[in-house]
Amino acid sequence: MESAEEINTKSTIKYAKGFDIQHFKNYTKLSIKAPYQNSTEVFEFILTRNKSNSELNTIQIPINSIVVTSTTHIPMLELLQVENKLVGFPNTDYVSSPKTRNLIANGFVKELGHEESINTELLLDLKPDLVVGFSLNSNNKMFSVIEKLGIPVLLNGDWLEETPLGRAEWIKFFGVLFDKEKMADSIFNDIEKNYLEAKDIASKATEKPTVISGGLFKDVWNLPAGDSFEAAFLKDANTNYLWKDSKGKGSLSLNIENVFEKGKDADLWISPSYYKTFEQLNNANVIYSKFVAFQSNNIFTYVNKQGEKGGILYFELAPARPDLVLKDLIKIAHPNLLKDYELNFYERLN
Repeated sequence: MESAEEINTKSTIKYAKGFDIQHFKNYTKLSIKAPYQNSTEVFEFILTRNKSNSELNTIQIPINSIVVTSTTHIPMLELLQVENKLVGFPNTDYVSSPKTRNLIANGFVKELGHEESINTELLLDLKPDLVVGFSLNSNNKMFSVIEKLGIPVLLNGDWLEETPLGRAEWIKFFGVLFDKEKMADSIFNDIEKNYLEAKDIASKATEKPTVISGGLFKDVWNLPAGDSFEAAFLKDANTNYLWKDSKGKGSLSLNIENVFEKGKDADLWISPSYYKTFEQLNNANVIYSKFVAFQSNNIFTYVNKQGEKGGILYFELAPARPDLVLKDLIKIAHPNLLKDYELNFYERLN
């Protein structure tokens, strides 16, 4: 009977909805509950320190070599000081962090091609203990091929989390694989503490600037829906995001008239799509210059902070460090509250 050997099967996960960790006497169970959108199946893996029996879904920990497939996984490896266990990555040019770029430059991390069609021959040569993938749906033939080659694949669903702290908590997923669970807990607790302290500081602001976000793609203006994690950041930074009451966890697709009517007088414009300068924005559409935030030079973007090969730092590091994103937004919205703080991701549009 399992209950006799349970040590602490109570979950230690506070915010993340996509995975769970439970401890038993001789093993740990890692459950992936939301590996892709609208997933109904749960994937369970048994993690054990004993020389692994060859049962399906049993992984011997600590793992010694890993291939990850999303840049969001890189900072988590670095925080746990196991980036030297990374042996391969698809599209290495997207990686921004100097630490991991150095490993790539010195040949320790091999280029595996495209994330949708990883070079399986090269992967077989590398023989990683594990591949951490992400998948948009259940039909992922490439990962089935990798599993048939005898390499376990774990799908990481951090990108589906609805809260900033839920995303960051996936460091515990990596922590348990590398048998560094205490370290992962402690790192996450620091991030959580910083985040909640920043949120508390923001709540003391006497004024609440109005905010718009996004920009036009073809004829559609995409901006974060009210239940998205971007909207959660803007709420926690104590701003008045003008679409905060809209439904949905992803983005809204609106027409320009609708956005202009509601947002033309907004104090701040955060993340104006991929535009890097005022000139680009102005040339893209004549209507942009009619927004008050444009006229008052209050537009902030994260696309200008890039790695050596052009990867955008925000996409890589922000999911692991929501405390820094929140502080950036507080500094932008309430500059007097964080006097000595320097922006990490955002900068004012030139």
